[in-house]
Amino acid sequence: MTEIIELGEFDIAVTRKAVKHVHLSVHPPQGHVTLVAPLETRLEVARAYAISRLGWIRDQRDKLQAQARETPRQYIERESHYLWGRRYLLSVIEREAKPTVSLDHRRITLAVRPGTTREQRAQVLRAWHRTQLHGVVPELIRKWEPKLGVTVTGYFLQQMKTKWGSCNHRARNIRLNTDLVTKPKDLLEYVVLHEMVHLIEPRHSERFVALLDAHYPTWREARVELNALPLAAQAWQG
Repeated sequence: MTEIIELGEFDIAVTRKAVKHVHLSVHPPQGHVTLVAPLETRLEVARAYAISRLGWIRDQRDKLQAQARETPRQYIERESHYLWGRRYLLSVIEREAKPTVSLDHRRITLAVRPGTTREQRAQVLRAWHRTQLHGVVPELIRKWEPKLGVTVTGYFLQQMKTKWGSCNHRARNIRLNTDLVTKPKDLLEYVVLHEMVHLIEPRHSERFVALLDAHYPTWREARVELNALPLAAQAWQG
């Protein structure tokens, strides 16, 4: 059950779980605030803790609101697009043939039929993005399965508005945000590993953090870098 603490301009969602410590988070893109507290925590205690961290909450919200945002893509000539953290210029070719996407060291070339709409161009490029991810994700899973001692039954690619990834602990599969194709590959690897560790420990517990520390010591830096990159046109949560 979630309860709401009203604190000035903030509505803080309080959830009680089987954790040892209070976890306070400010989420992109707008800076909504959540507080996870141990099961026995009284609401007054949670409120007092939130008040003590009010300055920090405001700082985090201000940083999020000042963060760069990508403008919606128009899929037109010489527009900037990103693949694996690198910027490319889009080249659009109209021809009577099946749509294709190709890549060289400077450009992403999108070939479409004459009169193709913005959304149709977007669909072609999104399909190509999925192909790029399918070429990388299985290798990362195979790399980490023996190191973690887990087996991933499958993975899914999905446009997500609030997460970079998720894990279904019971079905033993993971789900990844397709927007990761625009980020550096090491950040994709961090998200894949993060979700695979959830196959061992479903919660963001001390054990979970210890596992990340043991297998990917720079995961905190990766998380900061991922959340510092420009936000996509849609909202998401790192």
